[in-house]
Amino acid sequence: MIAPELILASASPQRARLLEQLGLAFTAVPADIDETPRVDETPDALAERLARTKAEAVSAAYPRARIIGSDTVVAHGAAAFGKPRDLADAQRMLGALSGTTHRVLTGIAVVAPGGGLDVRVVVSQVTLDRLSEAAIVAYWTSGEPAGAAGAYAIQGLGGQFVVHLSGSYSAVMGLPIYETAAMLRATGLDALGMAGIDGIAR
Repeated sequence: MIAPELILASASPQRARLLEQLGLAFTAVPADIDETPRVDETPDALAERLARTKAEAVSAAYPRARIIGSDTVVAHGAAAFGKPRDLADAQRMLGALSGTTHRVLTGIAVVAPGGGLDVRVVVSQVTLDRLSEAAIVAYWTSGEPAGAAGAYAIQGLGGQFVVHLSGSYSAVMGLPIYETAAMLRATGLDALGMAGIDGIAR
């Protein structure tokens, strides 16, 4: 069996669809890690740690491959919002985010063949409209919030609540395409061979 050249350390269909935009062949290998926030861990540190840990966990099994790890955390002040456990948790998150501007932190880690590691956190600002309790319950019923950090998915039904976005749309979706492409080029892997095109980093 030939080992894959590029691995996405995630089971997320959304991240896989985003990575497909780069035109690169890859294999998805989910990383089995503990995603519980540590005591006093900031949302920024959490996003970075989870992305790095995912990439490193899969790299241990595929040392000759390039590994991409990513994780998204919604930050409401010093609080980190991951995926909601149930309706009450979604109500707590969306109630707090309703009518406010919050940060979406997406960690991206790339392990190069041989063990070189590059880790970044992409920060976006998202403003949500004011949401009624009825709207939150109806949105939960759709099933979408259960799989989304902060209990909303900007690329789905949750997009109707977004008043303003400053930053990376793809990062809020789960994988920052610009940064991912740049980090892969640094390892020698060029999406669609674009390293020789004017305006693209060489």
